[in-house]
Amino acid sequence: MTHAPRTGIWLIGARGSVATTTMVGCAALVAGLHPPTGMATETPELADAGLPPLASLVFGGHDTTDCPLPKRAEQLTTAGVLPYGLTPTVTHELEAADREIRPGGPAPGDTRTDEQLITAFTHDLTDFRRRIGLDRVVVVNVASTEPASGGAGLPPSTLYAAAALRAGCPYINFTPSTGLRHPALAAPLAASRLPHAGRDGKTGQTLLRAVLAPMFHQRALTVRAWSGSNLLGGGDGAALADPAAAAAKNAGKERVLTDTLGPGIEGQVHIDDVPAMGEWKTAWDHIAFDGFLGTRMILQTLWQGCDSALAAPLVLDLARLTARAHERGLTGPLEDLAFYFKDPEGTPPAALSDQYDRLLTFGRTLGDRPATRDAGTGETPAEDAGAGDQGPGSTRAGDTGPGIVGPGDAGTGTAR
Repeated sequence: MTHAPRTGIWLIGARGSVATTTMVGCAALVAGLHPPTGMATETPELADAGLPPLASLVFGGHDTTDCPLPKRAEQLTTAGVLPYGLTPTVTHELEAADREIRPGGPAPGDTRTDEQLITAFTHDLTDFRRRIGLDRVVVVNVASTEPASGGAGLPPSTLYAAAALRAGCPYINFTPSTGLRHPALAAPLAASRLPHAGRDGKTGQTLLRAVLAPMFHQRALTVRAWSGSNLLGGGDGAALADPAAAAAKNAGKERVLTDTLGPGIEGQVHIDDVPAMGEWKTAWDHIAFDGFLGTRMILQTLWQGCDSALAAPLVLDLARLTARAHERGLTGPLEDLAFYFKDPEGTPPAALSDQYDRLLTFGRTLGDRPATRDAGTGETPAEDAGAGDQGPGSTRAGDTGPGIVGPGDAGTGTAR
């Protein structure tokens, strides 16, 4: 007797604000309690992409904290992120997901090596897939931006990414952390032939930049300076108080300007941690530009929003699109998902409208005949990684793995 296909979504930072909002939101949508606001995958334009239904998603993840998901959802309700009265209606779903969350790492005082941590994380992933009978598991990093590594070991985001490769799981990096882009993963990533996407979800300030920068370019208006400021609290605010972590975040914000307007635009983005703001953020941009006959003008924008509520629908979109890409045999970087990222894979267009067109074309590809191209190179994959398989070139939990060994002494990988 065959079962209805089910897709696992494994969240790194599973007890954080973004992950909790994602799981609460999915349960609410399945129950018909709220509309799918903010989800491009629930619009008519992507209705024929063959994406896994929301009701087929099963959640689990890693985290270094132990606050139960129902309690975390209550905290987000108090903070105004989740509507009052919603959490009690989805408590059963949150409790089920909470039972699938495993300890992350390295935690303070953790003496395990990088290899031991990768092996443990890989076992968690393969156990999740096999025990529940999932067709595939997509790993999504939604943890807080990690600080710069001060030791010889791999950063936490890379440890989790390495485990995803070994377990044969497609991977999405919704953060500016290193993840798959560490040099140590270049060879195992190529060997895995798994679809992957990232980096750093585009939820607010950079979303506006991706719309406004092309406008200035297309109207032949000369931008002299573009400065910005971010005020935010929560886990991300605390993490981005680290200058190195903030620099990684800002690099993605600046990419859209450089790609669209060219290098040399004056101005910087500043990020300030304001704990009193909690789960909310304010982003301000000041754009100085020249018009006809050198007339000097200014545009200012102000974006105020809840980062978790902005991110959650994107996480659901990305997980479903990547799962479908894996099902259809696509491999390599999914450049067509640049619509969702500040610092996307490859060299896709920088303008949001162009990225959206690429996304819709990608959706039609997913809904058409079985894919036969490599998502990053256009090559034909030699083998489909397949539902429930480890994936070509990867190793099973407990095996030696793709030569990734070292002391596990970098960061904490806590939830955002």
